Amino acid sequence: METTAVRTRLVEVVVPVYNEQRALRASIARLHTYLTGNFPYGFRITIADNASTDNTWQLATELARELPHVRAVHLDEKGRGRALRTVWSRSEADVVSYMDVDLSTDLDAFLPLVAPLLTGHSDLAIGTRLARAARVERGPKREFISRSYNLLLRFGMGARFSDAQCGFKAVRTEIAQALLPGVEDEQWFFDTELLLLAERHGLRIHEVPVDWVDDPDSRVDIVQTALDDLRGLVRVARGTLSGATRVPLSGRAELPKGMARQLPRFAIVGVVSTLAYLVLYSLLRQVVPPLAANAVALLVTAVANTAANRRFTFGVKGSGGAVRHQFEGLIAFLVGLALTSGSLSLLPAGVSHGVELVAVIVANAAATLVRFLLLRAWVFNPKRRNTP
Repeated sequence: METTAVRTRLVEVVVPVYNEQRALRASIARLHTYLTGNFPYGFRITIADNASTDNTWQLATELARELPHVRAVHLDEKGRGRALRTVWSRSEADVVSYMDVDLSTDLDAFLPLVAPLLTGHSDLAIGTRLARAARVERGPKREFISRSYNLLLRFGMGARFSDAQCGFKAVRTEIAQALLPGVEDEQWFFDTELLLLAERHGLRIHEVPVDWVDDPDSRVDIVQTALDDLRGLVRVARGTLSGATRVPLSGRAELPKGMARQLPRFAIVGVVSTLAYLVLYSLLRQVVPPLAANAVALLVTAVANTAANRRFTFGVKGSGGAVRHQFEGLIAFLVGLALTSGSLSLLPAGVSHGVELVAVIVANAAATLVRFLLLRAWVFNPKRRNTP
């Protein structure tokens, strides 16, 4: 009797690496052992070496020869996003995924991550370290930066996912290959841009709380990555407003009513306010400590910022409600004060004035986007304008 072979569902796990000769062998062996013994679907592990200069590539090829379902891919240029794009765009698996080589995320979360994609329940899936059920071990500096960045995404870009940066994600392959042409970044912002693009097209993003332990030997340059992420957010926001980014998917999320007009005006006010803040902070820093200089500079520019946005961005004329608007604007000021003061307090003693400025610029950018949401949804909400 002739039988028909049933094709096993295939999940491709990409592990992007750069100069990881220390951790590579142990991590891939651990991942391979776990998937072989605990994962009920077919799998392939792809080590994506993006231009390592140590023995990483040699170790990757050895592992590919030694272990079944393991292969190695070499790229001539650096970039985690570039590595994922290269492998995902050529994959014939049902689901493509990736995880960091340090395996900071508990592997027991991998099946809950990919199962909704294999059943068709969701289109993308991400691990989140910010859910209540997650258990996370990491230092206060990384915790503050991560939460600030994700608040910026939520309040500034309208993102509904909670953790853009966790190195533990999966996508249905046909969805990934449709989205990739619309993603420009080749580095660390790749994840965020992919998720924002997916949400703009109404795709379903599943979140899995994870247990996560920080890797003290991380190669990530935090300051440079933060600046690159901010540049990426500006580019994505500009593309959203212009409608320039289009991918072949049905469904398209639109900006909330009025936001297309308000965002560029708020951005102009924000740029002027930020420059004024930096000038005032630099002048005050010559005579008072950093936290005091930050508080005074932020308070002065917050008052001016609220007044300018009241008239220019949200079109509120006359003096009615002006005092209330300034009082409520101070709530947004307190959010900014907490973010910027927190960033300054996490800096080690004796850092240069330039490092201080970078820290407050990054934190102030996050505070600015939080401020926009508060002003739009609360302070200058049209439904409240006629109330005393």
